[in-house]
Amino acid sequence: MNKKIVFMGTPLFAVPILKALYQNGYPISVVFTQPEKKSQRGMGINRTPIQSLSETLNLEFRTPLFLKNNKEEYDYFKKLNADLAIVVAYGNLIPKEILGLTKKGFINIHASLLPQWRGAAPISRSIMNLDKQTGISIMKITEKLDTGPICNFYPLDILENENMESLSERLSLLAAEKILENIDNIFEGKAVFKEQDHTKATYANKIDKSEGKILWNDSAKNIIGKINGLYPFPGAFFSFKGERYKILKAELTNLIGEQGVILNDNFEIACAENSIKVLEIQREGKKAQKIREFMLGTKMKKGTNLKDA
Repeated sequence: MNKKIVFMGTPLFAVPILKALYQNGYPISVVFTQPEKKSQRGMGINRTPIQSLSETLNLEFRTPLFLKNNKEEYDYFKKLNADLAIVVAYGNLIPKEILGLTKKGFINIHASLLPQWRGAAPISRSIMNLDKQTGISIMKITEKLDTGPICNFYPLDILENENMESLSERLSLLAAEKILENIDNIFEGKAVFKEQDHTKATYANKIDKSEGKILWNDSAKNIIGKINGLYPFPGAFFSFKGERYKILKAELTNLIGEQGVILNDNFEIACAENSIKVLEIQREGKKAQKIREFMLGTKMKKGTNLKDA
């Protein structure tokens, strides 16, 4: 294929998609990804998953801090004269002047069935909303966030008690499979882009860490949705004697009791409706533990009220 493709992506979600393009012979002229960041403890530099893959595959990559009003990157794009750009969770605003610099436009792979869950955190928001289905949308990028016309979408059922990590991986693999035929159709002039129904739009705002706080006067289903939607990061948590505890895995149970009270030695906690059984937990600054191991060393026992802790 004598074409020039630009790939723009950053997190692990984008990795299978870039890998699929490379392994199937699609010509990646350059990869754009977010800059390296210092690790939280300042002991080293963290490359993005896409930068690491680009180095492994010996692909040219660029890591500008921003693209808007960036003459160097504008000139680079213009000189490249690319045919198509594929964007997957890049994390940087692509300004109008750059959107006009490829022959076939900029195509975005978005992890929801647009116009539902436009924005930064569609997978987490879908799980937290207790949705039964999500999917992948392949759309053309326009100036406004996730509002461009769609050429294809691919539904995927959300499994019972599925968390964000698992669903993200399944959606990524689905996108890696489906993007190839869409690229072919775009280059062959067969792709048809249809406007979204903007009246049905919902928004997946960026997750704030404070949203992870568990409120025991919420229903058990909603609490499970929060735990799963925020796993592995930033995590759903409660506080006990000044320390935070992340609940990593839990399941819905049907016990009834006072909200926030640990009902038995299996660490089942009463909620507004029904209860949850904690399966895996992590004390602040400590490693994750299965609940049986955790119960051996904790002061949280049957009858402890976490709502007042």
